[in-house]
Amino acid sequence: MPTYLTKREGFWHYVRRVPTPFVELDLRGVIKQSTKIRVVDDPRGLRAAKVAQKMNGEAEAYWRGLVEGQAAEAKRRYDLSRRRAKDLGFQYATAAEIAEGPTTEILARLERLMDKGLAEDDKAVEALTGLEKPPEIMLSHLFEEYESLSRASIADLSPDQKRKWRNPKKRALENIVSVVKDKPLHRLSRSDALDFQAWWQDRILAEGVQIGTANKDICHLNKMFRTVDRRHRLGLDPIFGDLRIEGEQENSRTAFEPNFVQAKLLKTGVLDALNEEARRALYLMSETGLRLSEAVNLTTETIHLTAAVPYVSVRPDGRRMKTAQSARDVPLVGVALEAMRLQPDGFPRYRDRGATLSATVNKFLSDNNLRPTEGHSLYSLRHTFEDRLTAVEAPEKLIAALMGHKYSRPKYGSGPSLEQKCKWLQQIAFKPPSTV
Repeated sequence: MPTYLTKREGFWHYVRRVPTPFVELDLRGVIKQSTKIRVVDDPRGLRAAKVAQKMNGEAEAYWRGLVEGQAAEAKRRYDLSRRRAKDLGFQYATAAEIAEGPTTEILARLERLMDKGLAEDDKAVEALTGLEKPPEIMLSHLFEEYESLSRASIADLSPDQKRKWRNPKKRALENIVSVVKDKPLHRLSRSDALDFQAWWQDRILAEGVQIGTANKDICHLNKMFRTVDRRHRLGLDPIFGDLRIEGEQENSRTAFEPNFVQAKLLKTGVLDALNEEARRALYLMSETGLRLSEAVNLTTETIHLTAAVPYVSVRPDGRRMKTAQSARDVPLVGVALEAMRLQPDGFPRYRDRGATLSATVNKFLSDNNLRPTEGHSLYSLRHTFEDRLTAVEAPEKLIAALMGHKYSRPKYGSGPSLEQKCKWLQQIAFKPPSTV
C-alpha cells in the first residue's frame, strides 16, 4: 500500500493528488496534511506511515461519500422526473431516445406542456423532454441497488435464508471490484467482463477452484446487472451474457452405506461427545430424510408425538420452502422417534441455523474418522434414506411424498397416508443405540 509520505520542512506530510474520478467533486487538486511527526524522530517514516495510512483512509471515505451523495441526489431527481412524466401521461425517456422516435411523439409531449400551462415549469419540461440523465450507479453499490429492487421477492425468507441469498452475490461483487476496480455501471465494458472471466480461469488452473464456483459468480453478476439496468432503464449492454466457463461438472451427493450408519454412527457411545441437539438432529435425519433446514426449524406445533402415528410436519414457519412439494408429514420411527421424544420442542440451539449444525456435525465426524470420504457429510443421510427406500422397492409416489420431491405423474387424491408411510419406514428403521 502506498503511504503518500513526503518530507516538508522537517516533518512527514501526507500528500496525494485527488484521483481522476473525483476531481470534479473535490476541487483541492492535491491534498497536503502534516502527520505532525518530525523526520528526525522517525527517520524511516514507520510511525508516520501509520498516520498517513489513516489519513488516506479518511480521504478515500470522503471521496466515496461525495460520489454516493451525488448518486443519491441524481437518483432522486431521475425518479421525480419519471413520476412527473407518468403523471402527465407519458413514459419517461431520455432526450436521445425521444429524438430517435417519431416526430409525432415529440410534438405530443410539447403540446402537453402547452396545454397544461407548464412551458415555464423547468421540472415538467425536464420530465417530458428527457433532460434528466439516468442515475449513475457505482459497481460497488450494485448489490445494494439489486437488494432494494428485490425486497418484495425476498420478503418471505428467514434471516438465515436472507444471509445465504446475500452472501454469494456480495462475494461476486467483491471479486469483480478487485479485478476491474470500482466504476459507474455505464462505464463497465464487455472487456471488463472478459477480464473477470479470465481472472477466474487463471484461478481454476492455478488453485484448482471449481468451474462451478466461477460460473456462480458470473451468473449472480449477470442477474444483478440486468435487473438494475432494466428497472432503471439505463440502456446498458448485456456484458455478462454468455460468459459461463465450459466444462463444469456437477458433483453428486455421496450416500452413507446403511450398514455403516447402523454399525458406526448409531453404535452406542460413538456420538456421545456431540452435543445433544446435534446428535438427535442426526438421528432424526437418518430415519426421516429431512433436509437440514427442515429438521432445525421444527417446533412444538410441528412435532406430533401423541398422534396415533407420531410424525413431524414440514411447513414454511417463517421461511421459504425449497419447493411446493416440500410441505409434507413424515412419520417418526426407530431412532428418530426416540430422539424427538427427548426434543419435543425441536432444536432451539440450531433454529434457522442449519449451516451451523452442518459444520458442527461434519467437524465431529471428521475428527472421529466417521466420514468414509470427503464427499460424505451430514446431508448424505438424506441420500441414504432415499437409497434405503429404493432397496425395499417402496412405490415411487411414496418415496416422492417422503422426500418432498415432485412426482412426475398427475396428482390425484391426497397421496399416501401417514399409516402407509409408516408401514414402509418401519421396514427400514435402524436399531437405536442404548442412549439417544
